[in-house]
Amino acid sequence: MKVSREQYEANQQRILEAAGRLFREHGYDAVTLAEVMQAASLTHGGFYGHFKSKDDLIAQALAYRNSKPKAEIGPAEFAESYLSARHRADLAGGCNIAGLATETTRQPLPARAAMTETIRSRIEGLARNSAGANPAEKRRVAIASWSAMVGAMIMARVCDDPALSDEIMHETRAQIAALAELQGGN
Repeated sequence: MKVSREQYEANQQRILEAAGRLFREHGYDAVTLAEVMQAASLTHGGFYGHFKSKDDLIAQALAYRNSKPKAEIGPAEFAESYLSARHRADLAGGCNIAGLATETTRQPLPARAAMTETIRSRIEGLARNSAGANPAEKRRVAIASWSAMVGAMIMARVCDDPALSDEIMHETRAQIAALAELQGGN
């Protein structure tokens, strides 16, 4: 039975959302196409009507997540929600960068290009709302803050000492806030 264009697009969106959640929670290699399709409540046979391969799905799932609107706030405000216990615990719903960056390094170019665009777009969004005397300074603050947040989240998630994990997030938030204050606002 042929599906409408609208239904095709809705199904593809369900697959991308399910794949993204599963990839962030378990990693690329631990997730099968059958599991993705089951999570999307679709039959396995329909996969190749939407994607050429698992590699294609990975790249498109990364790009799809990046296409979602992002809050336009400064680094200090963003760090408050990003470096939180809720985000740390939510692997499936969390950040693609913190959850998948090291695995994406070994993926084909389309997945790495999608991840690069995610990094670029987050830096640009944070730079628009960063403290700084000029655009170059705002960009430096955004890059340093975003890098610190991602690194801190990775470290906080891998740490088996809850107190140290909390301390990593707390101190990184404090340093990002201090940088914003030093730079004159936000």
